[in-house]
Amino acid sequence: MRPARALIDLDALRHNYQLARELSGARALAVVKADAYGHGAVRCAQALESEADGFAVACIEEALALREAGIRAPILLLEGFFEADELALIDQHELWCVIHAQWQIEAIEQAQVGKPLTLWLKLDSGMHRVGLHPAEYQDAYRRLLASGKVSKIVLMSHFARADEPECERTAEQLAVFQQAREGLSAEVSLRNSPAVLGWPQVPSDWVRPGIMLYGATPFELAQEQAARLRPVMTLESKVISVRELPPGEPVGYGARFVCERPTRVGVVAMGYADGYPRHAPSGTPVMVDGQPTRLIGRVSMDMLTVDLTDLPQAGLGSRVELWGKQVLASDVAMAAGSIPYQIFCNLRRVPLLYLGG
Repeated sequence: MRPARALIDLDALRHNYQLARELSGARALAVVKADAYGHGAVRCAQALESEADGFAVACIEEALALREAGIRAPILLLEGFFEADELALIDQHELWCVIHAQWQIEAIEQAQVGKPLTLWLKLDSGMHRVGLHPAEYQDAYRRLLASGKVSKIVLMSHFARADEPECERTAEQLAVFQQAREGLSAEVSLRNSPAVLGWPQVPSDWVRPGIMLYGATPFELAQEQAARLRPVMTLESKVISVRELPPGEPVGYGARFVCERPTRVGVVAMGYADGYPRHAPSGTPVMVDGQPTRLIGRVSMDMLTVDLTDLPQAGLGSRVELWGKQVLASDVAMAAGSIPYQIFCNLRRVPLLYLGG
């Protein structure tokens, strides 16, 4: 069997969820969209269901997969519905739904629902992705209540630059939100992962931890609370071949790495088809048998190469950690010009093995 695999530490997942609750003092929706950022949405939701206040997904397909797996906790559709006829499924499966556009309000006004809906009304406070304009916000709130089809509305927005602690944009967005919701009596949800970790002054009855659940920091620089996170995924494989090369010999496609000294090259069963970033450069950290070394040469589809020169005990069959508890996913992502969100979500073909029940 090919040795590439990803170990998913469910105890670490639970620890990170509890940290989000501790830091925020609020109820928390565990964000498990995009198959829980590549960690397996069903298994992650099952591991959290006994303690989570609910879950958040991108779309109804993701929500239905959780319901079919027996998840009965609240599930929020972060992108709302895409067609009016989805409201029947939202009603049937008792899903919560984000409302971010006028046409969605009109669809609700015209819909027949068996039970009043729980809606999260999204304001575009400056992200400029989706959300109602501030001038529309109060009228939208009142129209939804007047429809008679709504039991509860949570007021929400999303920060564009909360991962930049010194940036004033978050405070500016908060001010826009506070002005737009003035006089509205409802619960509020503003804090995503970076805001949970780095913006304690932002009020939020509900928080939406995403990347922090999986133990990766959303910040480029070290951050006090992010240091308390525990990595959930360990991506690992083994050395499947060893080469002894003299100085001047190139390694891999494009001869991007040339040996400067006699070099032991370890070939690892892992590549960009598995989701390891193709653009990770020589020097990207890896661990071999618990010892630090580096990637050398260009990443191939199914294999990559590492430097074993200073690890004389390492060789055929040695365990390689590509990211995890010893090599942080954020460090690999930064080296590759990416972000942890992307490298987790790109994970393919590698079997997920769950630890910690």
